[in-house]
Amino acid sequence: MKKIALTIFCALSASLLSAQYTYPFQNTSLSDDKRLDNLLSLMTIDEKVNALSTNLGVPRLGIRNTGHSEGLHGMALGGPGNWGGFKMVNYQRVPDIYPTTTFPQAYGLGETWDTELIQKVADIEATEIRFYTQNGKYAKGGLVMRAPNADLARDPRWGRTEESYGEDPFLVSQIVVAFVKGLQGNNPRYWKSASLMKHFLANSNEDGRDSTSSNFDNRLFREYYAYPFQKGIEKGGSQAFMAAYNSWNGIPMTIHPVLEKIRKEWNMKGIICTDGGALNLLIQAHKTFPTHTEGSAAVVKAGVGQFLDTYQPYIYEALEKGLISETDIDKAIRGNFYVALKLGLLDADQTKLPYAHIGVTDTVSVWRNKDVQDFVRLVTAKSAVLLKNEKNILPLNKNQIKSIAVIGPRADEVLFDWYSGTPPYSVSILQGIKNATGNHVEVIYEPSNETDKAYIAAQKADIAIVCVGNHVYGTDPKWKYSPVPSDGREAIDRKALSLEQEDLVKIVHKANPNTVMVLVSSFPFAINWSQENVPAILHITNNSQELGNGLADVIFGDFNPAGRTNQTWVKSIADLPPMMDYDIRNGRTYMYTKEKPLYPFGYGLSYTSFEYSDITVSSPALSKGKDITVSVNISNTGDRDGEEVAQLYVSFPQSKVVRPIKQLKGFQRAMIKKGESKIVGFTLTADDLAYWDNDKDTYIIEQGKINLMVGASSGDIRQTIEIQLK
Repeated sequence: MKKIALTIFCALSASLLSAQYTYPFQNTSLSDDKRLDNLLSLMTIDEKVNALSTNLGVPRLGIRNTGHSEGLHGMALGGPGNWGGFKMVNYQRVPDIYPTTTFPQAYGLGETWDTELIQKVADIEATEIRFYTQNGKYAKGGLVMRAPNADLARDPRWGRTEESYGEDPFLVSQIVVAFVKGLQGNNPRYWKSASLMKHFLANSNEDGRDSTSSNFDNRLFREYYAYPFQKGIEKGGSQAFMAAYNSWNGIPMTIHPVLEKIRKEWNMKGIICTDGGALNLLIQAHKTFPTHTEGSAAVVKAGVGQFLDTYQPYIYEALEKGLISETDIDKAIRGNFYVALKLGLLDADQTKLPYAHIGVTDTVSVWRNKDVQDFVRLVTAKSAVLLKNEKNILPLNKNQIKSIAVIGPRADEVLFDWYSGTPPYSVSILQGIKNATGNHVEVIYEPSNETDKAYIAAQKADIAIVCVGNHVYGTDPKWKYSPVPSDGREAIDRKALSLEQEDLVKIVHKANPNTVMVLVSSFPFAINWSQENVPAILHITNNSQELGNGLADVIFGDFNPAGRTNQTWVKSIADLPPMMDYDIRNGRTYMYTKEKPLYPFGYGLSYTSFEYSDITVSSPALSKGKDITVSVNISNTGDRDGEEVAQLYVSFPQSKVVRPIKQLKGFQRAMIKKGESKIVGFTLTADDLAYWDNDKDTYIIEQGKINLMVGASSGDIRQTIEIQLK
């Protein structure tokens, strides 16, 4: 009887389950592979060709579409790039703009050295993506987010430095992992949005990027350029990336065999897409193939499943000529639908997805949330780097100041770059200072020194704050446009590191020695004169909707700065190797340069002081498969609560191969109250200390002495201890 009842129950269960879906690929009890096999078997060749676009939908089979969105520092639905698309108003085509929460540029996010913070930034962004794609009023954007940028800022002249988290592979990898996790969420089965990392690989020159080759060996591929991408996939969970425009060792990345190699090695199951217009550039710039038909076939055969330009006529012709087969297309687009599966798009009942409520039943706009706006303000303050503070001129005491002169071209504007969205509001530095001081302090504003106005304003004031820095040219219709040599952007590299506006700083400082320089910039400048003469210097990046309030919190001491440089600030452009030398061992980055920098990697000051003591290790020796804990005591010896960014570096004094002078292997941003101490610990494995052997094509753990160094920057090591690697 029990057996009969069980049989009836199983039959009923199977019947109910089958009633919940139309096709087997919608059956969530099947494995991912079986679901994808079934989906591909049901699709027509036209549907498969269509799937080679950024379109993840198959309407005939009930799969709703989603595409790509930009999101380096907030979802972009508007902004200079017109990412919201266009609409018709009075028979005219105008940008379709929607507000989104806008954080500091990626370079500024990197300067926070705070992975927990970064994960929350990306989570807020993912919530907005879900809101816009699922809310019936909007139905805008796509759930595949082109972020984060895992490229390394190996050279400050790179025009897209503003998009990178820094020059160090470990720092960047940790931030990439955090950003990916924030975008994709913590549900074990479904993603909130999909992280598509940019740009694989070694894309850090803009001039000639459509035809140049980044040349270096497999060791640098493993240890440097590919490292953040690998960690983004293996540790972060990203299953998508964009192939770069450039070549690596003579082969364009769009068709490079390494794409399929790392797919297998890193268990990368998702999307590989081209960059915008890359197919055409493969023919016109790289001149790799005589026709677009041959080029498109090669792209598909390389495992690239999404084109970001015109491709369909060429794919159909390639099929007719036998240059590719339907099986080749199946293999290329399978990853697209793996991402669709993880987003829940293949499920029959979309209402049961964990993020289905966002924008549907939960209709409160994220960008109007006061907690979110306050968080942007906190992120902005956390990204500020205090480069100099002679005689503790900062923070300013509002009760002891009667007047402040706010001067300069960056004082009363918030600049938005090509990948910005349109924020619901923005607060300039001038407005932020006015908000902070109220009616208690006179604020005098002059944008320039026209007819000596800046000089006169500085003379009148107790304190002069001069705001200078680069322009992002996001709104300029000319693509390769950067009229000031030291400025740069996508498509054009910087030709100088000197700051033309430093002359304004000199004038203001002459009028008032109590000058604070605020450098609002997307990359480093060689501000040697200012470092020698100006009492206080703060660096902050462009873009944040809370730029003024966040910076004012730092200036007036409501927030104690702890941002750190994520790139070496050189003293002179002559200290850099040639731009196209991608072998960083030839004196590039803090790991290999022998030139003394203006500001070292990992550098930043605080309004309090910290002492390091008592470094210890859990074991004096480390072997493969094992790990050790490196601990150090940090005491806040100043009179303010503050955060310290403790950094662990390693060096290899007995190595038989060329190794970095020192190399970051751990960091922690820790809050320590005044008068208190905290033990900060780092975990280190033997694999963390391995190097790639080109001949053996594997990582090698080299036995010998290892120096472990903990300090406040790469140039400020406070504690050192030695271990043996066995």
